[in-house]
Amino acid sequence: MDYAVRGTCDSHLRSSGALALDAYSGVDEATVSRFIFESGAIKRDELDAEQLARWVDGCDPASGEHRGRQLDSPLADLVLDSTVNAPKSFSIVALLNPDLAVEFEALQDRLRDRIIATWQVELNARRGAGGRFRERLARIEVVELRHRRSRALDPHIHRHLWLGVKVRGLDGKWSNVDSRVAMRVQNLVNAEGDLAARTDPRWVAALARHGYTLDGDGEIAQLAHVVRPLSRRSNQIEANRAVQLARWRAVHPGLEPSHDVIQRIDRYAWAAGRPGKPRDLDEREWSQLVTDELTRLDPRVLNDRASVFAHRCDTEAVDRGLLARRAVVDADERSKSSNGRFSVLDVRAGATRAVAASGVAADRDALQSLIDEVTWRALAHTRDLLPDEPVKPAHVKALVTHEFAALKAQLGERLTRLSSEGWQITGDSREWADPHPLLRGSGLDPSQSAAAAAVVSAERLVTVTGPAGTGKTTLLRAARLVLEAERCRMLIVAPTRKAAAVASREVETAGTSVHALLADHGWRWRTDDAGAAVWWRLARGERDPSTGMIFRGPRHLRLGPGVRIVVDEAGMLDLHAADALTQLALETGAGVALVGDPHQASPVGHAGAMALAERRAGRTVELSGVHRFDDPMYAALTLCVRSPRSPEDAANVAAELQRTGHVQRVDDAMAARDALVEGYFLRQRQSRTVAIVTATNDEAALVNEAIQEQRVARGQLATDRIAVGSDEQRILEGDVVQTRRNDRAAGIENRAIWTVTRIGPVGLELQRMDDAGDVRTVTRDYAAEHIHLAYATTVHGIQGETTDTSLVGPGVDASGLYVGLTRGRRHNEAIVIASSDAGARKTIADEMMRGLPEPDIEDATRAAHRDFARAAHDDTTEPTPDSRSTGVLNRAASGAAGHPSWLTQLTEWILAARMALLEASVATAANESALHARPVDEVGRRTELAPEARAELEARIERYERLAAEIEESPAPVRTHTPDTRDAAHLVRVVTNGTPTGRGI
Repeated sequence: MDYAVRGTCDSHLRSSGALALDAYSGVDEATVSRFIFESGAIKRDELDAEQLARWVDGCDPASGEHRGRQLDSPLADLVLDSTVNAPKSFSIVALLNPDLAVEFEALQDRLRDRIIATWQVELNARRGAGGRFRERLARIEVVELRHRRSRALDPHIHRHLWLGVKVRGLDGKWSNVDSRVAMRVQNLVNAEGDLAARTDPRWVAALARHGYTLDGDGEIAQLAHVVRPLSRRSNQIEANRAVQLARWRAVHPGLEPSHDVIQRIDRYAWAAGRPGKPRDLDEREWSQLVTDELTRLDPRVLNDRASVFAHRCDTEAVDRGLLARRAVVDADERSKSSNGRFSVLDVRAGATRAVAASGVAADRDALQSLIDEVTWRALAHTRDLLPDEPVKPAHVKALVTHEFAALKAQLGERLTRLSSEGWQITGDSREWADPHPLLRGSGLDPSQSAAAAAVVSAERLVTVTGPAGTGKTTLLRAARLVLEAERCRMLIVAPTRKAAAVASREVETAGTSVHALLADHGWRWRTDDAGAAVWWRLARGERDPSTGMIFRGPRHLRLGPGVRIVVDEAGMLDLHAADALTQLALETGAGVALVGDPHQASPVGHAGAMALAERRAGRTVELSGVHRFDDPMYAALTLCVRSPRSPEDAANVAAELQRTGHVQRVDDAMAARDALVEGYFLRQRQSRTVAIVTATNDEAALVNEAIQEQRVARGQLATDRIAVGSDEQRILEGDVVQTRRNDRAAGIENRAIWTVTRIGPVGLELQRMDDAGDVRTVTRDYAAEHIHLAYATTVHGIQGETTDTSLVGPGVDASGLYVGLTRGRRHNEAIVIASSDAGARKTIADEMMRGLPEPDIEDATRAAHRDFARAAHDDTTEPTPDSRSTGVLNRAASGAAGHPSWLTQLTEWILAARMALLEASVATAANESALHARPVDEVGRRTELAPEARAELEARIERYERLAAEIEESPAPVRTHTPDTRDAAHLVRVVTNGTPTGRGI
């Protein structure tokens, strides 16, 4: 409400309170527009400030009558805010061309109506005990706020759609919208925005009429080059703003500026340095000043343009198979935070984005059939983890890609093979007692000694799980001495160059990144035309397509039986890299030791590699002695935070954290942000270094800017020399920053933390936070693309760092909470939004259980079952046809689209068959591992697949893959002989249950 009735994104507007509302609605009265979707139609009316307040409070805005239960809880959702953005070049062209300004507003109107209709269809309320049943919606209400500029007064036309939390179901009752579903539908809403911006025929034609076209990124091609330079101007504005705030506070000690003062400061900050320096701004002055600035960037932007022909693809001409693969890749990429699982809604959003980028232009309703078909085809590339639950809400994350499932199975099989083979620890094969004599008296604690012994043992695959602060570096240094004494060699690798450099320096041995090792041995990777990751390997004598050079084998990092590859930070090892590394170890005879923690930060790609290895390793050691923290009792408590055994256990741990002063409760998100900022300065006075962990990059950016502004106000930072960082952040001398790209020439690693010691005319001088003697220089261009403030960061940015104090913001998952609470030697604290101490304990306990690893497909299936159990379900035995996503599933299952249903059957059979072959390989490897650390007798001998049955199955897979390719490439339904896919499930039973015959194959 404060945002709606007191301020705007247009900082130059002096009005406040209800007078500001006319800036949102664009009408003479001080009102905002409310849109009501009911009976298939959208109605519009206006709300004044008093009516808006009632509406936000969950009441009828006219009568004040409560709709359903009153929203009394401080944590109750009031509105769900969806920001509708467009490429920034759209705002620029609307400023330059009045006709296109009108067309852009009309485009946003059409998009708004589409989003509201999508919400009405896809969202639901909950009914019954515990909200078990899904109630379809008869009425939803949305308030629209219109903004023209950013805070820095750059052109940024955007709208806020406030979905009222109070909705009316088909049963006539008012209740709250299912906000969990609404959050997941937002992915589809964002895709609708992309679709409208790139395919709307009226908008595309209007642009072409004035000589503009869209480029491959969706920006206006003729204006894309001025977007970033214009945005960088905002850094100077922010610098001016910080200086003025500091001066005001110096004159008014102990006071905070009012809203009117802030607006005057914003106006000055924007005008400073521009011709004329106007004291106040009106609409024409603002437009003229921005136009002048654009003209200085490129004088041609004001030239009249001849109309152009905007070539757009016909919907019948697009490659539907390619779009389907792009849709699945989109869903898969966005699923990494949910362990590779995604929903039908996610696939539909991916299909919508794929159509948006296809080059078509057509009315939104005309595109629906294309989006539906792309979704059907995309679903054929997925595996349903809950096949016995045919009626599933569309938002339940119960799908994975076939490739993801197969990769996990293949990696598991290779890890089993690696674990079953011995490793050559010593050249003369001498026998020695365990532990090695050199480890006795080394000063290691018992768990460190056991881990070092595992690393130097004859086991080919070992894992060392090291919770934060357990001394992994110390034990690896001891293991290196043993290996060198036995004429063996340790090679340290890590998922990132930064981690590899740190580990190799501290362990005092050779080190590199995992990808550099794999590249040296011929592996290459790229993304295909659908955006999927493709890995392959060059053979000796083969020409490298990227460099044109002949690959002649490894040049720098040769491996053999006497080499132990130690993967540090192995919890961040992605599945593709782990699979290639395991294959390399099998070929060369090298041993592998994975050292890390799967409960800490996840990899950039799909997670689960280390957890898979833990279940198959010849030796697994978990370090138990925590050495990082000053308080030994807190050290023991962190192990409980890391892996609670149950929700009850998590609740007990949360209570202990609260009792011992490691939890701070606040009332809302703004208070949480203030607590992080205040905590930074409080702890900075007591400690040298402070880490702040946030749930999202956006929240980290807000905290970073607030801390920087406070440091300027306190005189800790000067604004006389400024550099531009990524996302147009202002960088000052003395700032804490992070580099986000490797630069070999400058000696810079990705995710390294630095202090900016000097900003020069051509570059920035950086000093490493943990090593005052390590000083590097980067160019201003590098800084503008790859440096950002790092007072606060997400879990990936802080992984591997050690500070004196650590503060954790609200909303993190299990790894974020654990990593955040284990960075500080002296003090660690979590900030929690809750209305009571009991609520704070529950929030912390929930965070401990959120996002735990799912190593095997069986784990993913169990997680999908939990997601399904939490969802509200239709109170019928058949899915209702209202939902577009449910309709897509029904039509795909019934074969209404013709060949997509055939493709689904074939793909499912092929996956089952390939899984059967992989399971057969696992069975063979298990039977051969007589000396495995976990004897196969404990689980019984598994029956292997007969060679003739394997050959017949492989031939049949090849035939059906050819048939599937023909079906996918065909634009029309294909009716061929009925493939005998009924025995797909039996294939798996043959292998997993040990059926001795090949019947059914």
